[in-house]
Amino acid sequence: MTLTRKGQVTIPAVIRKMLGLEPNKQVAFEIEAGEVRIKAARATLEAAYGAVKPLTRPEDFERVAQIAQEEHAQQVGGTPG
Repeated sequence: MTLTRKGQVTIPAVIRKMLGLEPNKQVAFEIEAGEVRIKAARATLEAAYGAVKPLTRPEDFERVAQIAQEEHAQQVGGTPG
């Protein structure tokens, strides 16, 4: 692949198909031991925030932040901080 001036590359069609990537779908990058992996990004609470009207107002932002931290910790294998 050739890197453009904007730092972009085209993901080959066979790889997009294997990963189930479609236009406008988000991807995630993992870096480990000098290697980069690309995968389809999972939907997260943080990414979806604001997309759904809350059942009650005001929202409990401390609880929302706690849930987001716990979800992130699960994804990276750490503990919420």
